[in-house]
Amino acid sequence: MRQQIRFCTARDGARLAWASHGSGSPLVKTSSWLTHLEYDWESPVWRYWLEGLGQSHCVVRYDERGCGLSDQGVGEPSVDRWVSDLEAVVDAAAIGRFTLLGISQGAAIAIAYAARHPERVERMVLYGGYARGRNHRGEGELTQALSAAIRAGWEQPNPAFRRVFTMRFLPEGTPEQMAWYDELQRRTTSAENAARLTEARSNVDVSHVAPLVQAETLVAHARGDAAIPFEEGRLLATLIPNASLLPLDSVNHLLLPDDPAWPMFLSEFRRFTGADAGPAPGPVGELSEREREVMRLVTEGLSNEQIAQRLFISVRTVERHLSNVYAKLRVSGKAARAVAAARFSQGG
Repeated sequence: MRQQIRFCTARDGARLAWASHGSGSPLVKTSSWLTHLEYDWESPVWRYWLEGLGQSHCVVRYDERGCGLSDQGVGEPSVDRWVSDLEAVVDAAAIGRFTLLGISQGAAIAIAYAARHPERVERMVLYGGYARGRNHRGEGELTQALSAAIRAGWEQPNPAFRRVFTMRFLPEGTPEQMAWYDELQRRTTSAENAARLTEARSNVDVSHVAPLVQAETLVAHARGDAAIPFEEGRLLATLIPNASLLPLDSVNHLLLPDDPAWPMFLSEFRRFTGADAGPAPGPVGELSEREREVMRLVTEGLSNEQIAQRLFISVRTVERHLSNVYAKLRVSGKAARAVAAARFSQGG
């Protein structure tokens, strides 16, 4: 699976980087906290999200202004400006009606866009999102503390200050995943941009706009989300007229590949968007060589612990490889291991 990176121009002249990958009906992901189109593509945090979504949809995503490959000037960040930038990306991609995906801070942008453009948004999926920023839910002191931490040590080689955000987003992350996320934050934007974006997002409030959304909406939220309280997801499902709530059992703000909630979310996402009845199972040829090694041992009847010993890796790494295999082969549920083994035996 490959991505194509392009550029478009926002209303005020800022250059925005956007990318597309996968096949199927169009899915547009709004910008969220500090992305980098190139860096995310190879990451142990975002890569499996991109693969999982791209197997059933043509995914369009972009770096917001001030981050990644887009122009580094943020101007005066606001919901109106973020929605305007999303409009520019959608126009550049020449998309008609589409599914809109808002993750974390991107949920508010998705809500504002869907309310403004009901003719474009066929359905909407919100994951780990909110309508009210921290300053509107009694967390103003936390906003000040996070901004101070960013300005104090964001650009230092030691990731201690950036680790504050990493621990909120990935409390169960592996050392590799946490180190990658630490580096992403420093690589994608400056300390000043990060602080200004943090402060601007803390002031967001689209709760008055949410009732205007006409699109059918799936609101997914981890019950133990360490960054955005579950109550905020519940509030979204209450405010949006045609919304349903999908509670997930996890403490991670970004679901990880070995998180039991990940295949559940992906399965419900595909069911909601109608993708589960569409494309054929992913080909075994998409598996990496390491994933093939793991599957060969699975077909021999070895347990995860035995596979870990044979390949000199951790059990958690084996579980991560298996999660990637399940996503690529589009299998889920209790029988996923057996189904994946059968397909691998037939095509591997």
